[in-house]
Amino acid sequence: MKLYYVPGACSLAPHIIIREAGLDAALDRVTFGKERLTESGRNFYDINPQGAVPALELDNGEVLTEAQVLLQYLAAQAPSANLAPVTGHERWRLLETLNFIATELHKGISPLFRKPNEEAQRAIVDNAVNRLALLERKLGDKDYLLGGFSIADAYAFVTLNWARMFSIPVSPKLTAYFECIRARPAVQQALKEEGLPTS
Repeated sequence: MKLYYVPGACSLAPHIIIREAGLDAALDRVTFGKERLTESGRNFYDINPQGAVPALELDNGEVLTEAQVLLQYLAAQAPSANLAPVTGHERWRLLETLNFIATELHKGISPLFRKPNEEAQRAIVDNAVNRLALLERKLGDKDYLLGGFSIADAYAFVTLNWARMFSIPVSPKLTAYFECIRARPAVQQALKEEGLPTS
C-alpha cells in the first residue's frame, strides 16, 4: 500500500492508523501548488482526479479516497488492533462519530486554509467553537470517543490540531484529550514522519 499525504492535512489520520495497526505502507508526499506532484514525481491528479489527500493506493493498483473510508479500510486490515468496532451498537456509534467529524469539524474548520475575509473567518470560528462543544459532549468522561482508542480519535486529533493552528478556542477537557492522543507512540511516529511538531 501507499498513502499519499500532505503534512498535517486530514491524511494524517490514516497515517496514524497505519502506525497504530502496524501495517506496511509506503508514504508519498504531495505538493499542492499550481500543479500537484508527488514526491515520487507523479501527477497526483492521475492518482486521484479530485486532487485531494488522502489517497491510498492498494497493492492491486486500485485507489481509495476519503479520509473516513480509508480509516475504516485500514482498521479492517488489522482487526486484532481493535481500532474500529465491527458489530453491534458500537459500530453505529463509530459511524455516527466519523460522520460528525467529517461533516461538522473537518468541513467546518478546513475553509480557514483558504484565508477567508475577516467576517467569514469569524463565522467559521464561531461555528467551530460550537461544534467542538458538541465533540466534548460526545467525549464525556471517557478517555477516548468510543471508550478505547479508535479511528475516530485519530480523525478528531487532526481537527483539534487545526483548531490549535488557527487559534480556535479549545476547552481544557479537549486539550487534555488532544494531548493524550498526541502522546501515543504511533501518533508521535506519524508526526515525526511528516515533519510536524511532536509537543
